[in-house]
Parts: sequence; C-alpha cells; structure tokens
Amino acid sequence: MASPVPPTAVISSIYSKGLPILTSPALNPHAPLGKWLLSTSSLVFAMVHIGGVTRLTKSGLSMTDWKPLGSLPPMSDEEWRAEFERYRQYPEWEQRRSMDVEEFKYIYYWEWGHRMMGRFVGAVFGGGWAYFTWMHRPTISQSSSSFAAIPRNIVSAIPPGYQSRLALLFAMGGTQGLVGWWMVKSGLGDDRRGDRSEIRVSPYRLAAHLGMAVGTYSALLWTGLGALSYPVDCYAAAASAGDANSASKASATTATKTIAERSSAQFSLLQQYAKQLTPASLQHARRTRVGVLSTVGLTGLTILSGAFVAGNDAGNAYNTYPLMNGQWMPWNDMIDPDTFPRWRNMFENTATVQWNHRVLGTCTALSAVGAAGYGLLRRPAAPGGGGGTTPQVRRGLAALGTAATAQMSLGIATLLNYVPIHLAAGHQLGSLVVLTCGVYTAHSLRYAGRNV
Repeated sequence: MASPVPPTAVISSIYSKGLPILTSPALNPHAPLGKWLLSTSSLVFAMVHIGGVTRLTKSGLSMTDWKPLGSLPPMSDEEWRAEFERYRQYPEWEQRRSMDVEEFKYIYYWEWGHRMMGRFVGAVFGGGWAYFTWMHRPTISQSSSSFAAIPRNIVSAIPPGYQSRLALLFAMGGTQGLVGWWMVKSGLGDDRRGDRSEIRVSPYRLAAHLGMAVGTYSALLWTGLGALSYPVDCYAAAASAGDANSASKASATTATKTIAERSSAQFSLLQQYAKQLTPASLQHARRTRVGVLSTVGLTGLTILSGAFVAGNDAGNAYNTYPLMNGQWMPWNDMIDPDTFPRWRNMFENTATVQWNHRVLGTCTALSAVGAAGYGLLRRPAAPGGGGGTTPQVRRGLAALGTAATAQMSLGIATLLNYVPIHLAAGHQLGSLVVLTCGVYTAHSLRYAGRNV
C-alpha cells in the first residue's frame, strides 16, 4: 500500500525548514553530547595548527624522550642546561650549533605545548565520555518539539549505537600519541640525513601522524553533527498542533488530509523530506552528494600529499606558478636514477612530491567549485523553491566553493613567497576549513543516501 502524501502546504513547510541542527536540549536530548563532540573537534583543530607551527619552526625534535602522562617543562636554569645537553647528544644539534639555551627554550616550548595539548584533548574526551555514560541524564521537555516527537523514555544523551563510535574515537586519540612518538623517533637517528645532511622526521611517518589527526577530527565532526540531528533523522516527526480538534470539526475532505498528515508523521523529518522529493530533485541531490563526497576525498588526499611536501621540504623549490621553473612537468627532475625502488620518487623526490600536491590541490578546488555550482545553479523546480537542496546544503555548498578557492589562492601565495611561517600555517588551517565545509555539506545531504 502506498504511503499517504501530505498536502502541498505541509510539503512546502518541510522544504522551507530543511533538516535543521538542533542545539537546544529542549528540542534534542542528545544536544549536550553533540556540542561536546564539536567542542572536542575544535580542540583537535587547534592541536593540528599547533603541530603545524611546531614543524615549521623546526621544534619537533627538541624533546628527545616521551612520557605517556607528560611532565612539567624544566623549571630552573640547571634543569634547562641538563635538557639542552641531552638535546645536544642527537644529530639535529650538528645543524644548529649556534643555538643557545634561550633559543632552545623557544623550540622546546612549542613541542612541549603540542604534546600537552594532545593530552588535554584526551582528558576532555575521556572525561566527557565518562560523564555522559554514567552521570548525565537528559531532561525531556513536556512541550512538544516542532521537529520531532521525542520519546519520554530516553535515559541517556548518548544515542543508540553511539557508544561504539565513542570507543573508536577514544582509541584513535590514544593511537595518535603513539604515532607521534614513532614519528619523532625517526628524526633522532642518523638515518634521516638527506643530500644536504639535514635531519628530518620520516615523511611517511609525518603523513601517518597528520592523517590520523585529520581522520580523528573528521570523525568527531561527523559524529557531533549526527548527535545534533538525531531527532530529525530517527524520531517520528512531530504532528502539527491542533490536529485532533481539526479532525473532529472539519469536513470529510479535511479530515482525510489530517489523517494523511498523521500517517506521514510516523516517519522522521529526514524520511519525510526524502519521500516528498520529485525524481528530478532526488537525482539532483544525489549527484550533488557524489560531487561533495568526491571533494572530501580529494581534500584528504591533498592534505596527505601536503605532509610529504613538508616532510621533504619540497615547498622551497620550484617557487613559480603555474609552471615549475618554466615547465608544466619537470620530467628530468621527477625521477631520481639513484632512488630504488622507483616508486619512492612519488613520496621522496622534491619535484614529484610538489607536482603531486599542485595537481591534487587544483583538482580539489575544481571539484569543490563544480559541486557548488551544480548544486546551487542547476536546481530543478520544487515546492518551497529549494529544488531538492535544503537551506543547510545551500549554505554548505557556498562555503565549500568559497573556502576551496581561497585555499588554492593561499597555497599559491605560500609557494611564491618561499613558505613563510604565517602563510604556511594558514595554508594548513585552510585545508581543515575546506574539509569542515565538505563534511558539513555531505552530512546535510544525507537525505539523498540510498538507505533513507
């Protein structure tokens, strides 16, 4: 039997509201959890930035040991001299023999701050998880939400199925610390000497460390958005006020429409929105979603390729654009005959690594602008004027296209200016802004998924 279709007024109302993010505990008992997850993701965002500046200031090898619970920095002159003497036992000191204790303090504090920030994030997440699991109990408002009929028997702010997600996030955060020390260890020996006898951490381990951080950030962001939209996605949509009175007093035709509205309200707002889309609108939303997900994937690959650029110090070569020293592809420089096996050139050759990052960055920007253009400009006619895209999707697409264009421009400026710290740090932050816009937009397009 076909599902009853709500009247045009109801459809228009659904289209105009879209699929809102519910941040008020009165409307969403899972809102405190969602806001905590998004707050934790913002801390990871900040930690990635601090880590980037730590790398750019060449501070990452200043601490030569690792303690899981951390420790205070040296407090007295004697302790600083002892720490400095320990640093001088490692190969990087041979490149920085002019450094004195005061200069050493500067790089030491960057690395110490980065490590302690990671532990702080872990404490915030672990403490919050324990609080929401064993202590916090949501208060269900007696007044009906205008978006969803909230069940009265909810006993936890953690939605069903989210405990396993939180456990995975906690494991990812703990692993990140181990990966960080694994990365640092690669720069404390003599095996990282390049042609210029410069000590660096392994670019492979740097990419793993950054990739783990970005993956954790993305998972926190997605899970937080899921908690804030859980009533819209999973609870039956709220019936309009006054339905009972109108059903008893209205004509037979009006009563039939009211019953149809009630039947439709057995579905969540997400399901209602998906069901009322015309075939053309649904196809448009699905194509837009494919474009956005492709952009998110390209953004991730571009971030990883940027780690190899940083790990090989490749940004300080070929500082021209769009050509690389007069060539689209400097073939003669992209394959080092002394590098075996040959595939290592993809990750260790300066010309190849930079070319990869240029191409991936350009593809990401074009994909973002293309997805935004298609989603915003090629909308089919639909009730409410949305054309199959919610207000949340339209805002996300505009932000995604704008952020990707700005990020590409910032990357070019960083290259042409020989990677100054302020531009390079901003460029790394820009990549996370693009990723954030992509994840938000992809989440907003979840109604176009096959399983709704």
